[in-house]
Amino acid sequence: MKALNDFIADGKSKLPAGKDQLVVIADNLDRIVPIHDNYGRSNHDEIFLDRSEQLQGLDCHMVYTVPISMVYSNRANDLKEVYGNPELLPMVMIQTPDGALHEPGFEKMKEILRRRIRPFMPKVSLGRNIFEGEAVVQQLCIASGGHVRELLLLMKEAMNRSNVLPIPTRAVRRAIAETRDTYRRTVEKNQWAVLAKVAQSRSIDNDEDHRDLLFRRCLMEYRYFDETDTLQCWYDAHPLIKGLPEFQAAQAEL
Repeated sequence: MKALNDFIADGKSKLPAGKDQLVVIADNLDRIVPIHDNYGRSNHDEIFLDRSEQLQGLDCHMVYTVPISMVYSNRANDLKEVYGNPELLPMVMIQTPDGALHEPGFEKMKEILRRRIRPFMPKVSLGRNIFEGEAVVQQLCIASGGHVRELLLLMKEAMNRSNVLPIPTRAVRRAIAETRDTYRRTVEKNQWAVLAKVAQSRSIDNDEDHRDLLFRRCLMEYRYFDETDTLQCWYDAHPLIKGLPEFQAAQAEL
């Protein structure tokens, strides 16, 4: 936060020549944990709304990332008035709403892995050179839920559990199990029923519980255009959460 404040304060004087073409991306602001005061206002409100003139006052093109929980809050219209419609970046749709594998999304996730590997191994086959078969690649991609950062973190965890290539299936399963346990500790007791309901209905309510779960990536948003070019949005619990006994028990109660 201090770095962002310093940049806002000193940005104009530090811009290089040709600043009319400069584009600055303030990334990772979407990870700022929300903190509410006694009046119901949050630090998100302070940063993106109270300081909007400062954020827009820099003499260059700016791209800010904003927490998704704010986009789904009662401040969404205020954000639109100040900055225009935000560009929402959904998860890559690896599975369809009915649970079937979505091949285009699956191929995109594999392409991300290949592009990361190609500088070190130009001609790479994920299912032969990196993993013990295509089934393991599919398991890793589905476990990510279509979240690019999650995919790369799972890949990193699997590599940390192996000293050889191809990465053994056991190492991938251990990486998935460790990450799943992290999500188990992230979900609060009263939220398992919320997750189970979303997994069944594929929809969310615009309330604090759902916003909180979206912020922590326990709930995931997917978007696509149907045959009439109408934007369709649907939601689901994170695939790793679905393997937890607490989620399965909440699902059984429904």
